[in-house]
Amino acid sequence: QVQLVESGGGLVQAGGSLRLSCAASGRTSMRDVMGWFRQAPGKEREFVAAIMWSGGRINYLDSAKGRFTISKDNAKTTVNLQMNSLKPEDTAVYYCATSQQRYYINTADQIAYDYWGQGTQVTVSS
Repeated sequence: QVQLVESGGGLVQAGGSLRLSCAASGRTSMRDVMGWFRQAPGKEREFVAAIMWSGGRINYLDSAKGRFTISKDNAKTTVNLQMNSLKPEDTAVYYCATSQQRYYINTADQIAYDYWGQGTQVTVSS
């Protein structure tokens, strides 16, 4: 069992920055994948970024590359998502998730993830 708690969401102007954090507790492993997803009103949930606690399998949504950076702090069992050059289309509820599956999963597929946080709202104004 893993518990995930997101924080850091808020309201920013276009071009601004925001850093999201996800604190994990419970049974974790260096083999686990940590991911960020988002869901905007009226749209499907969308993959944003992923990383393993080992530092491997880093992956990003194409539109996030060059703007977003995922990182981890193993001592704090926390994963961060630094978001720069934010656009109105980045507005969504952002969710943290973890996969404990032991196959070579597609880290961008939400069905690969076993536990989810409650989400944090990010709003980018124009």
